[in-house]
Amino acid sequence: MFKLKLIIIIFLNFIFTNNTIGEIKINYKIGDEIITNIDILNEKKYLIFLRPNLVNLPENEVLKITENSLVREIIKVKEINRIFSNQDDLKFIDDVKKNLFRFKNVKNEKDFIKLTNQNNIEYEKIIKKIKYEALWNELIFKKYNSLIKIDEDKLRQQILKKIENNKRFEYNLSELLFDIDKDDNLKNKYNIISNYISQNDFKTAASRFSISNSSNKGGEIGWIKETLLSNNLNIILNKMNINEIKKPIKYPNGYLILKINDKKEMKQTINIEKELKERIKFERNKQLNQFSLLYYKKLKQNTVIDEY
Repeated sequence: MFKLKLIIIIFLNFIFTNNTIGEIKINYKIGDEIITNIDILNEKKYLIFLRPNLVNLPENEVLKITENSLVREIIKVKEINRIFSNQDDLKFIDDVKKNLFRFKNVKNEKDFIKLTNQNNIEYEKIIKKIKYEALWNELIFKKYNSLIKIDEDKLRQQILKKIENNKRFEYNLSELLFDIDKDDNLKNKYNIISNYISQNDFKTAASRFSISNSSNKGGEIGWIKETLLSNNLNIILNKMNINEIKKPIKYPNGYLILKINDKKEMKQTINIEKELKERIKFERNKQLNQFSLLYYKKLKQNTVIDEY
């Protein structure tokens, strides 16, 4: 036992003093949790696996995104552990896994494990991350679902009104949702983002600046029927050309920049009830996402974060 302890002490001393392995440094302290430079390097590896377009960013920006990701995860997990006593009975985890498999273009769990091994990624850690994200979404749903307000009659009338128009479109959209710090202003922040888009591309800029969940996909939302969008957004999109980027629109929790990647005319046959169901789901998810952003901001404001 003494020899084992001695070996451990020597090994730890070697890690902390030998430059060939690298010095372990504490970068952040969040309550009783710490984030080291090793944690940041590991997190960077996982983020690039999930968001490959991050490799197009400068190294210092990738590291900043990585640090923010770790801070966000620790704050969320603390709240998840406080709320959920049982985290093993996750009926929805299989659906979350399937979405991840589709995103990485693999057919099943076996192929996904093979992909993680090829990228030197621990499968269990990836699953743990998406489990916590799923639990966070469940937390937000349970906390705020009763506060969601959806006027179904209004949505139905909007759909009926759109049906009157012979030409209806589907838009392939990307978004960049950003907020403004207290010591900044809209014009300055937009100029920074706009210049960044000019020097790189919209996808890279969304990964860098967007606070929306779509930042994981470079801001890509995908195809959305105009019947799912508000009248104000439809007016804006109808005037935009493909690959055009719209100036910021005031949006709950920030400012929204939209880009049209493509558009196509919809078929004329519309199932009103199906459209209504999709619109309700879209509106519900939008409101839940807004609540999620607000709740996280509140938790972060009440959390002591020491940066070293």
